Amino acid sequence: MKHSFKEWMVVTRYWSFPVSTMPVLATFAYLFSQGLLPPGFLPYIILILSLLGVVLLHSAGNVLSDFYDYLSGVDNENAFAVPNLVFHKFEPKEYLRFSIVLFACGITVGVAISLLSGPGLLIIGGTGVLLTALYSFFKYNALGDLDIFIIFGITTVLGASYALTGTFLIKPLILSLPIGIITVSVLHANNTYDTNSDRAAGIKTFAMLIGEKPSSVLYCVYMVIPFICIIAAVAAGYLHYLALVSLLAFIPALKNIKQASQYDRKGLEAMKGLDQASAQLQLAFSGLLSLSLIVAGLIW
Repeated sequence: MKHSFKEWMVVTRYWSFPVSTMPVLATFAYLFSQGLLPPGFLPYIILILSLLGVVLLHSAGNVLSDFYDYLSGVDNENAFAVPNLVFHKFEPKEYLRFSIVLFACGITVGVAISLLSGPGLLIIGGTGVLLTALYSFFKYNALGDLDIFIIFGITTVLGASYALTGTFLIKPLILSLPIGIITVSVLHANNTYDTNSDRAAGIKTFAMLIGEKPSSVLYCVYMVIPFICIIAAVAAGYLHYLALVSLLAFIPALKNIKQASQYDRKGLEAMKGLDQASAQLQLAFSGLLSLSLIVAGLIW
């Protein structure tokens, strides 16, 4: 069965790419603002390769997750997140093969980066690949949120900082909580909305574990935490005061809060579309944060 390039792109869930690319960009900006980047063009080459690598591995994880959701019955004719497999627009084996190819390409890029930065990246990258491949297992056992936070909040920041400097650095992890929480909110919103279908499929997500109403409240908390983190980090001197520019992203975050707060009136429909809205928030928040830190590095 032949498919167009656009159809394959849709399979990757490209709208979610900000949750993987923005941590890399923000880490680069942070290192730049702190004067921790090595001189020359190499860091910029590694930045480009790192963005490519995380997109490939993120895509691989998305495709593999949809493959397992179909096999496990999470996606079916009555409830589905992605209709391609349910309505046989794609066959399961096509998804599996595509995921394997994406993983192979992502790993190849990672190995190339390690040749430029150091072998330590293989440890961090290998951990990220393993956690990505096992995501569905963790998700079905109420540990998906934790898995995603480790992948995109900790591993990506730690890996990007090592790739760019060739050294294990702790300081960039100041970005892990605010960026990681927004990424977790993407998954949490999706899992909350899918509570009924996930329960019918016999899996247990974190949203199911704590309940629908608490999940909608927790989502609102997730929308606030990143901004508190930035204010606290600036106040403590860990981030340049220009990082406060990222607080402008609270405008879309507030919109998301208002929607989730309608749970009492709308039920789970209040959570519909908040996964994509959270991904867009990641783009706005991390984009503003990255830009402000780059400017800080230029004038500081």
